[in-house]
Amino acid sequence: MVPRYTRPEMAAIWAPENRFRIWFEIEALAAEGMARVGAIPEEAARNIREKGTVKLAGICQDDLDRIDAIERETRHDVIAFLTWLAEGIGPDSRFVHQGMTSSDVLDTCLSVQMTQAADLLLKDLDAVLAALKTRAFEHKNTLTIGRSHGIHAEPTTFGVKLAGHYAEFSRNRERLVQARAEIATAAISGAVGTFAHLDPSVEEYVASRLGLTAETVSTQVIPRDRHAAFFCTLGVIASGVERLATEVRHLQRSEVREAEEFFHAGQKGSSAMPHKRNPVLSENLTGLARIVRAAVVPALENVTLWHERDISHSSVERVIGPDATLALDFALMRLAGMMERLVVHPERMLANLESLGGVVHSGEVLLALTKSGILREDAYRIVQSCAMETWTKLGTPEGRSFRENLEADAEVSARVPADVLDAAMDPGIHLKAVDRIFERVFGAG
Repeated sequence: MVPRYTRPEMAAIWAPENRFRIWFEIEALAAEGMARVGAIPEEAARNIREKGTVKLAGICQDDLDRIDAIERETRHDVIAFLTWLAEGIGPDSRFVHQGMTSSDVLDTCLSVQMTQAADLLLKDLDAVLAALKTRAFEHKNTLTIGRSHGIHAEPTTFGVKLAGHYAEFSRNRERLVQARAEIATAAISGAVGTFAHLDPSVEEYVASRLGLTAETVSTQVIPRDRHAAFFCTLGVIASGVERLATEVRHLQRSEVREAEEFFHAGQKGSSAMPHKRNPVLSENLTGLARIVRAAVVPALENVTLWHERDISHSSVERVIGPDATLALDFALMRLAGMMERLVVHPERMLANLESLGGVVHSGEVLLALTKSGILREDAYRIVQSCAMETWTKLGTPEGRSFRENLEADAEVSARVPADVLDAAMDPGIHLKAVDRIFERVFGAG
């Protein structure tokens, strides 16, 4: 991932130093597990732990270059690491990796890295949820127009809008918790996963110490349906990010101007047009969501491997693992900050709500007419006719408001009192269930 969209916390998870420390931890734990069942001397396991810890504690660029140099000769990344590690451990290095295969190290390490990434993403989601909750309660009763097909529908509140996004991100958090649990597995089962040269208790020991569970059947690799579910979850979360970003982009349009991204002092919107205030953050989030979702199809295709193992998945995961988690981490934190500082214009929301001459109240007026005794088909015809008259002539000299057109209709004026029309066209009626909605989303109290 490019540095522009990389936060150091997530980058550290995918850095080679972290990967090699995890590889060593797996090898050291495996040695301890083998010593527990008498497969290797206990003293050897202690030496591996002690000397390897010292070597990994001081790992630096020269060490990374040394490992790379060995790999250029061996054409094998795990062997290159083990060769470098043996240089620090000495004779007891012959007990390292006994009975194991490379995938035991690679797949278990990837599980650790993905759980680490998930933990950071969960914190990011908490930041988004906190921002959305604060702003939702702030604008709980801020009336605004709801839109369907991009067209004015009926009034809602800006708080209800944000509560809906909060509910979605809450579901996404639950999905990520589940995806994390599914990917948190270890495989220390040897070639083709039969434990021919390892006691299964070694796998259980390594898994427990790493906070993982032992893979049910590893076949030499951890089945990639787990990874596919993880990346699919990231894709769903990214789509939630884009949905909220798209809402902000629309609300900031010049013709709408109901909300806008915070414009910093000294910020410039255009090199040619000094007046511009563009929704650059939400547009950026839309693009980052595409990057995250781009990992989904390759992850699904990785599920199909040849027989017990091939490495067609490996090159894919070296790219999508860091890229998808880095992009989503950056996007979530940017979204949290954007929503914390979002500038909301309630007065503009109210003006837009009434900008079509009151036709947005047609639904409640329709109900009022049917309650007065007019057949629904006739009531719909009357209301639609009055609304279209207002809609098509809005802003012209002969244009009248929806209320004026209703009052000019003989059947309406004969059957529906003025106070009934007043109540039907009061946007406040759309607030009556807001408390109930908020209880469903945020709980009571």
